[in-house]
Amino acid sequence: MNVRTLCLAILGCGDSTGYEIRKLVSDGHFSHFVDASFGSIYPALTRMENEELVVSREEKQNGKPNRKVYSITDAGREEFLVALSKPAQKDIFKSEFLLLAMCAELMEPAHVKRALDMQIDYLKAELTTIDNAVEEVQLRGADWVGDYGRSCLRAGLNYIEANRQSLEAIAGTGLETNSPLIAAE
Repeated sequence: MNVRTLCLAILGCGDSTGYEIRKLVSDGHFSHFVDASFGSIYPALTRMENEELVVSREEKQNGKPNRKVYSITDAGREEFLVALSKPAQKDIFKSEFLLLAMCAELMEPAHVKRALDMQIDYLKAELTTIDNAVEEVQLRGADWVGDYGRSCLRAGLNYIEANRQSLEAIAGTGLETNSPLIAAE
């Protein structure tokens, strides 16, 4: 999936400005699907408008510049449905926390404890974010997606809470050794 498809998905839920789309992608209920920046959203909207997949209108604002509001067209809905019919790419998961955990033996025990505490807080906050986002989305599949996200987050949270002692136990054990990561050349 790409930025173009994500913009069509958002516009399929209702009219939006480029700024509103960016907010939904960065920290809203579309933030878990595709990374998109202002630098990619606006060119995508311009291309889609040229291809008549979206239309825009200017809305006046008191004391501010006019805002450009985008709407999806029937052709845009058709393209969106075609994009949805293509196989999804594999999920991408990257975690700085997991790098810290992998190298726990090279870290001070207090730093490992702090990293674990911060990850627990992060996972709990993400659970709250999903709960709030699911209530805002008007698609019936949003409940299923929310349940899937909650399941993944809870599994991570449960694992950390049940196994944090084993990571804390190895914290700092490699600081005095000739580990290849810290050995002098």
